[in-house]
Amino acid sequence: MKLHHVALCVPEIAPAVEWYSDRLKASVSYQDQSWALLDIENTSIALVLPSQHPPHLAFESLEAEKYGELTSHRDGTESVYIRDPFGNTVEFIKPALEETIL
Repeated sequence: MKLHHVALCVPEIAPAVEWYSDRLKASVSYQDQSWALLDIENTSIALVLPSQHPPHLAFESLEAEKYGELTSHRDGTESVYIRDPFGNTVEFIKPALEETIL
């Protein structure tokens, strides 16, 4: 299991992308009106709207379904959000299956 991303809630995506990209020298992996994913040297930061996603830590796991029912995402990944005993949100992401080219 490895850290996939940390999600921070922001009021607007575009200005937050600009601020974090400039200061962290991050590259934008994905961006739309509701969220963005920024890649930095050893992990990613998700910038999310509070109405769309909670702030959270996300871990990549091949056995993410052990933590609950998975929801499919447009990038082929599946994930589940859970709460730890201390009220924090944790996401477990099952990576997309890569197609094998013969």
